Amino acid sequence: MSNSDAGWRVRAIRGATTVSENTAEAIWDAVNELLDELESRNRLDPNNIISATFSATRDIDAIFPAQIARQRPQWNNVPLLDVQQMHVEGSLPRCIRFLIHAYLPVLHTEIHHPYLRGAKTLRPDWEASPASLSSSRE
Repeated sequence: MSNSDAGWRVRAIRGATTVSENTAEAIWDAVNELLDELESRNRLDPNNIISATFSATRDIDAIFPAQIARQRPQWNNVPLLDVQQMHVEGSLPRCIRFLIHAYLPVLHTEIHHPYLRGAKTLRPDWEASPASLSSSRE
């Protein structure tokens, strides 16, 4: 892929999940499930990812989500950053979010923003979108 080709553009993809407990194993499972969904539903090649920022609520500190992503095939050269999500009283606990910027083909018009587990409540509008409905039938 040549980023200067007219057939590619930078896109931002959001996503989130929750973990059942603050353990490295639970976080590992949730982050890998989330990134599997990101890659498969968007047909995303990790080599086309520009950068990824992960945020975690203050009740998650057993392992860095970026450390998990870095272990995935072809993610070792992706610039990754972990930050703590701003705490708002009553917000969703044990939540991991990401914001990823990637090069995608211009003709790739539908983006699937994966919201899994308890995080589905954060963006029900995206879960009910035509893009997610058509993707779920594949």
